Amino acid sequence: MQTQNLIETTNLTKQYGKVRCVNSLHMQVPQGAVYGFLGPNGAGKSTTLKMILGLARPTSGSITLFGTPMCDKNRIQLLSHTGSLIESPSYYGHLTGEENLHILQTLKGCPAEDIDKVLRIVRLEDARKKKVDHYSLGMKQRLGLASALLGFPRLLILDEPTNGLDPSGIQEMRELICTLPSEYGITVVVSSHLLSEIDQMADHVGIIRKGQLVFQDTLQVLHSHARQQIALRTGSLAQTLSLLRRNDIEVDKEEDYLLIPMTEDDRIADLCRQLCEHHIPLYRIEKREKSLEDIFLSLTGKETSL
Repeated sequence: MQTQNLIETTNLTKQYGKVRCVNSLHMQVPQGAVYGFLGPNGAGKSTTLKMILGLARPTSGSITLFGTPMCDKNRIQLLSHTGSLIESPSYYGHLTGEENLHILQTLKGCPAEDIDKVLRIVRLEDARKKKVDHYSLGMKQRLGLASALLGFPRLLILDEPTNGLDPSGIQEMRELICTLPSEYGITVVVSSHLLSEIDQMADHVGIIRKGQLVFQDTLQVLHSHARQQIALRTGSLAQTLSLLRRNDIEVDKEEDYLLIPMTEDDRIADLCRQLCEHHIPLYRIEKREKSLEDIFLSLTGKETSL
């Protein structure tokens, strides 16, 4: 059975004056996923999330949440099933963490026992009576996440949730996010400009560049592009190319090198033997691997897309 998409956007566009921040975005977030929304700073991530949350009005295009097209009439009802942490969390510093959550719990109309549950999830139980002004940055971020979790929404949208955190705080936030779909049935959209962060949290990825989606699929598919290859430099690329094709070996050309898929040592040894038999000098043979970082840079720094 096909998984329902909790978010679908069609030709979603946002323009400020002559600047198009988001351009015809087709975004699909499957139910139960941790969807990593990845791109450089200024690529349009925050603008996209703000449009989905009704904080910015699209110039054109449409947004569907939970299978229902969003409009002015149903926006509040649909958004009541979402939680969000956009940019830095808001709080009353002179109040305790528990008092801040109590205000939001009253406004949201969710059960009072949710406060205990979300404090436990974000591991702030021992700091519930402490004034938020005395919280560390990591604790404030976790309080922001607790606020977004009140009412246990079907969809949680987090914009750069690890910004400004130290390594231990980043690890804590990452672990919390990863548990939400399996333990609480919450679909998560998390934006970041750091590939390493998304690689450790997400199972689906959307990569945005200059307002356009240049990749969208599972993390596994993205990893498949980081394939290993063997690079050959010989005395005659034309003869080598002909030899490789006669052996039914897939081959790409890159400057003075021919690139073939990673294969068994025995087959490489046989290929070297054939080159010698055909009197083709073999100058260099080396292993190449296109890393995820290389893929990310090619997607966000060039006009190409996967």
